[in-house]
Amino acid sequence: MSSVNRAEALIDLGAIERNVAHLISQSGKPALAVVKADAYGHGLVPVAKSALKAGATWLGTALLEEALLLRKSGISAPTLSWLTPIHEDFESALIHDIDIAIPSLDHLAAIMQAASITKKVPRIHLEVDTGMSRGGALSDWKALLHATSDLVKSKKVEVIGIWSHFARADEPGHQFNDQQITNFELRLEEANGFGVTPKIRHLSNSAATLNNPDAHYDLVRLGIAMYGLTPDISQMGSSRDLGLTPAMKIRAQIHLVKDVPAGSQVGYGGTAITTRDTKLAVIAMGYADGIPRNASSETGVLIGNKKAPIIGRVSMDQFVVDLGKDFVTHNGEWAYVISDGYTADSWAKASGTINYEIVTRIGPRVPRIYI
Repeated sequence: MSSVNRAEALIDLGAIERNVAHLISQSGKPALAVVKADAYGHGLVPVAKSALKAGATWLGTALLEEALLLRKSGISAPTLSWLTPIHEDFESALIHDIDIAIPSLDHLAAIMQAASITKKVPRIHLEVDTGMSRGGALSDWKALLHATSDLVKSKKVEVIGIWSHFARADEPGHQFNDQQITNFELRLEEANGFGVTPKIRHLSNSAATLNNPDAHYDLVRLGIAMYGLTPDISQMGSSRDLGLTPAMKIRAQIHLVKDVPAGSQVGYGGTAITTRDTKLAVIAMGYADGIPRNASSETGVLIGNKKAPIIGRVSMDQFVVDLGKDFVTHNGEWAYVISDGYTADSWAKASGTINYEIVTRIGPRVPRIYI
């Protein structure tokens, strides 16, 4: 008898392709597909290939090791990595033609040290802080431009891009978005004054790609939206409102079904007590798989066409749902954790977080099945 996975993530690559094509058509600009964090939990290499098939011309990763894995998988598309501390293996980055974001003079020095060893000309994207106070050069921006200008003149470096990141693009119409665009324009003017002229200017994330044409510039970066999820359901509407199709469904086997009497404590700490005679199902996933421990009864699972809310505290490997006294199901049947029943957004609301975290935290014990 063949075994069945305890739990699995069903990844619809066709949905990702449709989302990417839709977003490109919305912006009319070339697109960089963001595949960081194992493609937001969907699987780095299969998603990267699907995004390129759908028309993306660039790939983006946070970590250098992610970009190197793309190269080892035979993917040669232009790829940018932007979270690369100064002790990273920049020699490998240069050897494998990976673009590197440069947010400081220290990072510029580190990549040039690698260039002196590999005899390769670095392809860099200067990162400027336009108001998020996270990544990018701020007070040292002009110093970075000065140093870069000298390297450009001597043909020791190639400035592919200048870029920044929005803090509040998922709040359409917020004045801070306009301020960041203004800041970006000023920093571009300063770069031009130093003779640093990038081939690509990029600022837009998923939210700005969908709602702010003024920020599209030469390239848009597609993150959460290419996976079919809204950047912010309260500010921008649902996936369906935005013309997107969620690409991930999660399902787990029902480990055990049991009848329990009214007044039964459920789970650690007795945080829930049954108010009536009922039937409970133990779902074979837990916080070790990425299920939020603090998820409330606002979310749960879909079994057949019936929703069953969580009851009690999520455990490491399992959680319990309340079926109601008369619901008929059996050990070994599938319970859909993320689906059209309970979405990533409903799990996020019930856990005090965002849909980004819900999908990216699904762990390696849950195999990805591509459909």
